Amino acid sequence: MQIGILQTGESPDALRADMGDYPDFFETLLADRGLTFRRYAVLRMDFPKDVSDCDGWLITGSRFGAYEDHAFIPPLEDFIRAAYAAHVPVVGVCFGHQIIAQAMGGKVEKYQGGWSVGPTEYDFGGEKVTLNAWHQDQVVAKPDSATVIASTDFCANAALLYDDRMFTVQPHPEFRKEFVEGLIKFRGPGLVPAQVLADATGRIDTPTDSPSMADRIAQFFLNHQTGAEKLRA
Repeated sequence: MQIGILQTGESPDALRADMGDYPDFFETLLADRGLTFRRYAVLRMDFPKDVSDCDGWLITGSRFGAYEDHAFIPPLEDFIRAAYAAHVPVVGVCFGHQIIAQAMGGKVEKYQGGWSVGPTEYDFGGEKVTLNAWHQDQVVAKPDSATVIASTDFCANAALLYDDRMFTVQPHPEFRKEFVEGLIKFRGPGLVPAQVLADATGRIDTPTDSPSMADRIAQFFLNHQTGAEKLRA
């Protein structure tokens, strides 16, 4: 099953040479799970010609705000709505989670409660899942078409499901500990309060459940493909 990775941001210059860029992270996260990948740098207006060009789509994180004025955001929102209408599966992570919610009628804003950074425990319907966070923006009002499937006291809409068509999460299953450490060092100072960075550093060795989230993402795609194949049979 071919997944088109819609890249909406880049890892920091100071980290990219050694650790790679956001599409690299997702290809590593989802490796050996029956998926192949094609990349589109939509932040530089490199868009697919049609939502059917790949079997499914994954929208990455970004340092941009979904509510900001960037040339790639309106066509990306159009693409999201078109994929939803065509029943082509889409996964969104962090910015991807937010832009999908915004495109579908939800609200995203810079959260007044501040930042969430580092290993964070999320409640997926009674299942505790720990994943790395790096965000202040969040979905403060979900679209009517979305169901909340994970939350925290800090982030009420931490994961959303749009029937079998779109699955989105606020945290970063693709971020390894070393990359979060790099963000704390190179992107955090002057942007994130020092105490938040210090608290995250103190938790940085907490094991995460990224492999199980990778399984969940892959199964979302593969189950959708299986269902489509049955309809065509």
